[in-house]
Amino acid sequence: MATTSRLPPTVLSLKQFLHRQQVLGLYRRILRAARQIPNEGDRQYVMKWAEEEFKKNKGATEEVVIRMMITQGNLQLRELERSLQLAKS
Repeated sequence: MATTSRLPPTVLSLKQFLHRQQVLGLYRRILRAARQIPNEGDRQYVMKWAEEEFKKNKGATEEVVIRMMITQGNLQLRELERSLQLAKS
């Protein structure tokens, strides 16, 4: 009887768990930043964009791709936060 090293689909590896935590944290931070956008239409646009982007990339499994998307998301978040800071000053 051969044993397999694959985990059941409901059990995450440590890397998968950490990536999931990073992705969820990034999503939450983007939504919090979006709530600070004064214009209702712009706020809704950014929130919908974020939701669509995260849903579109939900099935990504390659570690390098996931890390790249997290990095890109963090850059976009920083740009949004900078824009909000400039708008307040």
